Amino acid sequence: MAIGKVEICGVDTSTLPVLTNERMRELFPLVHGGNQTAREEFIRGNLRLVLSVIQRFNNRGENVDDLFQVGCIGLIKALDNFDVTQNVRFSTYAVPMIIGEIRRYLRDNNSIRVSRSLRDIAYKALHARDQLACDLGREPTITELAQKMEIPREEVAQALDAIQDPISLFEPVYNDSGDAVFVMDQVKNEKDADDNWLEGISIREALRRLGDRERRILKMRFFEGRTQMEVAGEIGISQAQVSRLEKSALTQMKKFV
Repeated sequence: MAIGKVEICGVDTSTLPVLTNERMRELFPLVHGGNQTAREEFIRGNLRLVLSVIQRFNNRGENVDDLFQVGCIGLIKALDNFDVTQNVRFSTYAVPMIIGEIRRYLRDNNSIRVSRSLRDIAYKALHARDQLACDLGREPTITELAQKMEIPREEVAQALDAIQDPISLFEPVYNDSGDAVFVMDQVKNEKDADDNWLEGISIREALRRLGDRERRILKMRFFEGRTQMEVAGEIGISQAQVSRLEKSALTQMKKFV
């Protein structure tokens, strides 16, 4: 069923209500207290949130009804795990949960097989990420995930990379009412170093045309990774002067590169 249809999974999306934040705050204690009527009202009042999320996956060729049902599972999990004492909007917490549930579904139905051990680590990492996101109010880093799971950071990163969805080289990444730009257009063959070689010659030639001080400033800034304050301290001028000389030198180099 196309995403533009009004009815998904037998639900007429045009009739779905939208709960205000005030009403959700009123329903939370009732829902967590076991009130089934309040629970159904809360879930139905947030189904539009699920609809907005599944639109991100409408180019995967998946059945929209299936994605909607999986998204609803993520919504229910978000409701059951949401901590009302945290200063976080429910939608901010729920969207990553819904996306995570849909991604797990897509991975489980992926023809590319991943080893069981990596999959187990990845699922534990996803669960830990959901918990940390609730505690921190933001997306946790790989290091934070590794610390919580008490396993090496490299194992977490490898497991999460292994279950990433493959992307077609012909998937469009940009389209401005003209010819689309595809993923393959952005892929560069690093083994073909002709462009890098020519670029290096141009930069060296442009640097030779600068004065000694300007050339020294650019080398310290862009080849050694020094800050303007560090450069100023070593050369013995102010940071403002370094900034002015750097800008002037770059302008000169653009004429030759």
